[in-house]
Amino acid sequence: MKKTYAQMTPEELRQEIAKLKEKARKAEQLGIVNEFAVYERKAIMAQAYLMDPSSIKPGEIYRIEGAPGEFFKVEYLKGRFAWGFRLNGEKYEEALPISMLSPLKEEE
Repeated sequence: MKKTYAQMTPEELRQEIAKLKEKARKAEQLGIVNEFAVYERKAIMAQAYLMDPSSIKPGEIYRIEGAPGEFFKVEYLKGRFAWGFRLNGEKYEEALPISMLSPLKEEE
């Protein structure tokens, strides 16, 4: 039986991410766009389990990885997802995996 990301050790997660990225690369080379997107999303979710959710603070604004110039204001966290709103976008609430968020300024 396959383990969930929550049950995996950090090393198992890193191996899973490497496998998913390789599958995504192959799908991209073959021009299978849907498959590429699925593997990319799975890798992003696996990366979220390598992060400490407490590193994401409600009320803060973060850059969205893979979306240059887009920012996200976190309202609250639920599991490995940050719920909030994109700035300068539609004002609807959405959830992003915490691995898609990076701080506006690097911590010193």
